Formats: sequence, structure tokens, C-alpha cells
Amino acid sequence: MTDPFFNRREFIKLASVGSAALACPGMLAGCSTTPPMDTAMPETPFFEWYDLDRSTLSGLLSELTSRGADIAEIFGQYTRATSISYEDGIINRARSVVDHGVGMRVVVGDQTGYAFTEDLTLPSMLQAARTASTIAHGSAAGAVAPFQVASTANYYPLDQPWSAVGIERKLPLIERVAQQAARLDPAVEKVLIGWVDEEEEVLIADIEGRIFTDTRPMTRLSCTVIARRDGQRQSSSSNIAARHGLAWYTPERLDFVAKQAVERTMALFEARRPPAGEMPLVLAAGASGILLHEAIGHGMEADFNRKGISIYADKIGQPIAPPFVTIVDDGTQPHERGALNVDDEGTPCQRTVLVSNGILTSYMHDKISARHYGVESTGSGRRQSFRHAPLPRMRSTYMENGPHTKEEIITSVRRGILAETFTNGQVQIGAGDFTFYIKNGWLIEDGRLTAPVKDCNIIGNGPEVLRNVTMVADDRTMDTGGWTCGKSGQMVPVSLGLPTVLVSRITVGGENA
Repeated sequence: MTDPFFNRREFIKLASVGSAALACPGMLAGCSTTPPMDTAMPETPFFEWYDLDRSTLSGLLSELTSRGADIAEIFGQYTRATSISYEDGIINRARSVVDHGVGMRVVVGDQTGYAFTEDLTLPSMLQAARTASTIAHGSAAGAVAPFQVASTANYYPLDQPWSAVGIERKLPLIERVAQQAARLDPAVEKVLIGWVDEEEEVLIADIEGRIFTDTRPMTRLSCTVIARRDGQRQSSSSNIAARHGLAWYTPERLDFVAKQAVERTMALFEARRPPAGEMPLVLAAGASGILLHEAIGHGMEADFNRKGISIYADKIGQPIAPPFVTIVDDGTQPHERGALNVDDEGTPCQRTVLVSNGILTSYMHDKISARHYGVESTGSGRRQSFRHAPLPRMRSTYMENGPHTKEEIITSVRRGILAETFTNGQVQIGAGDFTFYIKNGWLIEDGRLTAPVKDCNIIGNGPEVLRNVTMVADDRTMDTGGWTCGKSGQMVPVSLGLPTVLVSRITVGGENA
């Protein structure tokens, strides 16, 4: 990897009025320097567009750590995003936005100081560093190591960045999905397409003298279908998302989105509410991994355990699931929405085994929780943007394959539910209690799928569900949907997956509930 910070280049002044803010009362004065939307994205925008070379970064870190530091970093972020809404054969809304800024964090003992600025002039950045150091401080200044540009893996290479792709190349793809969905069934009366592409440039410089840069692409395409039959109206959708470029949208992938959205919608016309009560639940491979993410995954984030909130706080090294269950959170899967070359604290991402053969082996750690537990960070420190301090977060969470097959699982169920897609879930993180609404599913009777079901909830407890897993199939699927995880007011992109899984019993809210 070349070192773009070795020589100081001339600062390129690009006039644009901006604003500044802190993560505490008060505003910073000054002008930002935002380039026009049609300006080509350089390899290192924080160096080429803004005055952030080695000397400047060193000065900012010295100010940030002037009153002590155990952990300290500068997090710079520049994001371009384009969104398009397509309805009734036309684009009814298109929007492009640019966001940029720098966050400063310093940790001293149990104190965390954080400030940010959208104004990337030196006076404003220095003021943000001083503010953070005032919030968290000790008795002596921290020592800033000499800088070395750190190399990272590249899990999402692109042939062409999104900043080089015009809307005239995106529109034919959008139109293909809309036209394909409309022709698949005469009951379809409306098709809505949503498109997002994004390019994020990140710079991280820390007290340990490491500089990381990362280019993070993202795209998402959604198709919502509204259909009418015999006076009844139903709606469902499909979407795909990844850290990919334009070439990812092959004709086959576009047609899949249209077909899945129509099939999910049309199934609802035949669906009925299942009987209520306690019964076996089969989680379909793929999207039902949202149950694993919400009801179990959050409880394995280290901050909840460090604070004693999670039910798993004292379970490291203990069995919490059957021996054929292994659960992983992985930031290294190429092009996955939850993939990261480096987390938002400057830790290279890794594959983290949370549960190995039924035994809880690790939490998801950021630097603060890793220091508390005396372990290494798992590369799980994530933040929504430069306006936020990082937290331990999931990246791509899934269960590994088990010893069974999908067919074995279905035929083993005398009376139960197969859940395919979920919406509107609620989870109590500490205890793991949850309720989820099943959007698409099937009734299982005497080992066969007999009828589609709808309008039912499942109610349970995540740790208890994990203990009640009795079969795991060998068909693990990563769902391609545009999943976004919320925690403490921050939203981050994630991936999830699951093989077909049998839970021996769960409460289903259906008819006669």
C-alpha cells in the first residue's frame, strides 16, 4: 500500500458554506470545504481535499491527548449517496447528498470524551480535540507514537466507483425490475422501486501511530409489489444489498428481485392464520437469521455484558446451546453488507466465533470492552458516522451448518410453522424476550408444507430458543437484504444468515389466541 501521507501537498481550497457542531453544547465557527458532487473522488480525499497530512494529524492527536489518554483516535468520514424512487413508470424522486466531518475520541480510565466537527478547517478541528480532552482527562499527557500507514485486507474491491456512474446507467436497471414484476402476474397493480448507492471514505489515525484509510461502497435495490384480487389487496417486497458496484446488478439478479417480490405478495392471497399455541418452529434458511441477530446476537455484544445487562454476562465457557450449534460474527465475508476491512476504531476485522459447539467462547469487543476483559478487540467497534462514538456491534452474524437436512427437519414436524420472513420485531436485550411478526410462512402438517400462513406472531426468549434448537440443516444461506441494525440511536449496515433450524417449541399467536 502506498503512503499518501508521506509528502504534504498543497491544500486544495474548494469554496462551499458549511457548518460545524460538537457532541456537547456549542457550535464551532468557520467554513467547510466541500467539493462539488461531480468532482471525481480521489483515492485519499482527506489528504487531497482537506488539510489532513501527517503533521496536522499529529497536532490534532497531541491536542486530543494533552490531558491524558488510554485510547484516542481521529475518525474522518466523507460520504456521497444517491437515492432514487421509481413509481408508475417514472422517477418521482431522486436525491444526492454529501456528508463529511471528523470525530475526536479520547478515553481515560472510565471517562470518554467525544466531539465532532463538520467544519474541516484546522481551527475547528483543534477546538473539537480540545473539547473532547476537557470531557475526559487525567493527570498527564498521552504519548502519540510516530505514524505508520497500516495496510488492510480489501473485502470489497470495485472495478468502478459509484461516483463515476451516472443516473442514465442506473435507470435501465430500475426499469427492468419494474417491468418484470408488472408482467409476472395480472393481479399486480403497482410496482415501486427504490435504489441507493453510496461511497464512503474513511480515515482513522490513532494514538498508537497507525493511519488507516478505507473506501466503503454500498448499494441497495428494493422492489415493492401491490396486487389486487377479488377485491382484496396485498403487498410484499424483496430487496438486495451489498458492498458492490454496478456490475453486480446482472439480469439474473434483477429478475430474482422482481420474482421474489411478486411471489411473496401472491402467496398472501392464499395465506391464513395458523392455529395458536405452543408448537415447533422451523426457521427457514436465510432471512429468518434476523431472529438470531435480534434475540441472541445483541446479548453477545460486550458492552451489554460488561455492564451486567445481558443474560450472557457470566456465561463465557459454559454451554448455552446444543453441541451442533456454532454461531459466528464475521466482518471478512467479501462484499457482504456487514463486511469491513477495518472497524471504526482502526482494528482490522476478523471472523469471531461466539458460540463453538454449543459453548459461549467470546463476546463482540471494541477497544473499551477488550481492555476491561483483558482480551484483544474483535474488530467490532462501529459507529453510524463521525458524529458518534463507536460501540461493540454485529457485522455479519450467522449460524454454521449442522448435521441435518432441510427435508429431515420438515418431515420430523407433525404440526408446526415454517417461518420465512419477519417484520416488526421487538426484543428486550437484557433478558432476550422477544416478539416477531411472521410476514410469510407455511403451516407444517404431518411432515409436509400444506398452506401459506400470515398474520401471526411468535413470542419467546432468545436464550431459551437457543437451548431448544433440536436440529440444524446443512443449507446455510446469507440473506442478501438491506439489513440495518439500530442500537443506542445509531444505525449501521449488517448481514445475517441461517441454515434451516428446528426449534422444538415456541408460542405462536394465531387463531383463537
